[in-house]
Amino acid sequence: MIRSLRNLTRLLRVAHILARHGALQPLANALEAAGGRSTFLDIAKLLFGRGIGTGRPGERLAAALVELGPAFIKLGQMLSTRTDLLGAQFAADLSTLQDRLPPFSSSIARATIEAELGRPIGTLFASFDDRPISAASIAQVHFAVLPPATAADAPGEEPAVSGEVAVKILRPGIERAFRRDVDLLRWVADLVERTQPRLRRFRPVEAIESFARQVEFEMDLRLEAAAADELAHNFADDPTYRVPRVDWTRSARRVLTQERLTGIRMDDRAALIAAGHDIDQVLTRAAAIFFKQAFRDGFFHGDQHPGNMVVDEEGRIGAVDFGIMGRLDKPTRIYLADMLLGLLERDYRRLAAIHINAGIVPETESRDMLAQALRAIAEPVFGRPLNEISFARLLGQLFQLAETFDMQVPPHLLLLQKNMLMAEGVSRQLNPDLNIWTLAQPLIEDWMRENRGPEARAAEAVESGIALFRRLPRLLQALEQAANRLAQEKPPRPLAPLGTPWWVWAALALALGIALFH
Repeated sequence: MIRSLRNLTRLLRVAHILARHGALQPLANALEAAGGRSTFLDIAKLLFGRGIGTGRPGERLAAALVELGPAFIKLGQMLSTRTDLLGAQFAADLSTLQDRLPPFSSSIARATIEAELGRPIGTLFASFDDRPISAASIAQVHFAVLPPATAADAPGEEPAVSGEVAVKILRPGIERAFRRDVDLLRWVADLVERTQPRLRRFRPVEAIESFARQVEFEMDLRLEAAAADELAHNFADDPTYRVPRVDWTRSARRVLTQERLTGIRMDDRAALIAAGHDIDQVLTRAAAIFFKQAFRDGFFHGDQHPGNMVVDEEGRIGAVDFGIMGRLDKPTRIYLADMLLGLLERDYRRLAAIHINAGIVPETESRDMLAQALRAIAEPVFGRPLNEISFARLLGQLFQLAETFDMQVPPHLLLLQKNMLMAEGVSRQLNPDLNIWTLAQPLIEDWMRENRGPEARAAEAVESGIALFRRLPRLLQALEQAANRLAQEKPPRPLAPLGTPWWVWAALALALGIALFH
């Protein structure tokens, strides 16, 4: 009861801020478009008015979320991936949400560093710049310089971080503030799931739990350090991509220290040309990096906006801010590859089968109707010049079939689609006549041959056979035990070589044959 009253009071304040920015009505419209209706929103409009606001509906909602604070800013970033829920334009407007807040004082930043690392800041850094270079909803970043002694690396060891570094520090009290707002969002999600049957397919409770886990991840900077370290390991032999090394001795739960990257913002065409960079080469490298993260590794940077990417003097692409990362398991990557092939060949019946076989669309749905819907979406796109085709928007339109065909789109696939939109935006700024995905096409084709061709299927069959042979002793033991139990109930048949009933060996031979030759 107390929790409900607390959250209802907080929800009324949220509604008041939404109304002031003219975001209540757009939110109600989006809810109705998704198949739901909120009595609370109707009451809020009567209490606070609809509001007018300026800009498109998504822009008005973004402004309201900034005022509501850190948790709602992060929620807006998550919603910007949900084209299936909000529509393309609304989601695109939310994707421009600026995660910027006024900085907290340098004295608090210094005190946090000393408390987390247990040493005076003067011994940790030769110098520490009190002016933050960025201040976001969860943390802010300061530049610093390490003491000269840090540059002395032990022989035979990996070089330590040295020289200039970037120090990320969590905001004071951020954990408590997030816990309060996430509790409100859980309460609302549970209410929606119980009272809005048509919205249950969006799994609001599961979505908020996923959001809560992501926020918890971002508020433990050791986990961000581990993500950066894993990404750096994946690209250790790639001279085109830079991930800043982590200074583990100066990192903790609320502090992260990494080497400082310098370079030109990825979307600054004039500066890149002035520095002598070949724009098409930069885009080719960016496309290859995106492919390797998504397809080769299944582990990708989840917030690749231009502010998080730079091009250094040597033409290498560098990335920062690893709080949001995405993972794609092997079946999802194969689904993506198959879907891309189906789209390029305009084989819509096969494309429908791919969605159903992958579990994205239930088997109860009509393949013919799904194929017709896919054709309606894709054919107008393929009628355009190649440089105007947005595969990210095409993927977003496919996800918008969610309501009609009860699609269950994996969250990380939505995150990937958002990053594809960002990549296409940067590509068009740098070279409007180029489609970035054509640059990665040879890599994708090679990957599909390796993972979907006859050799790959043969390898899968061999692996299945090997796995079966490894399980053979336990399988035999289980079958023997089952046979013994049956023998106690009924006299054994005479055909029982080596003490094992004949049907046990027949079943085993059949299972082995299926595994090897399927």
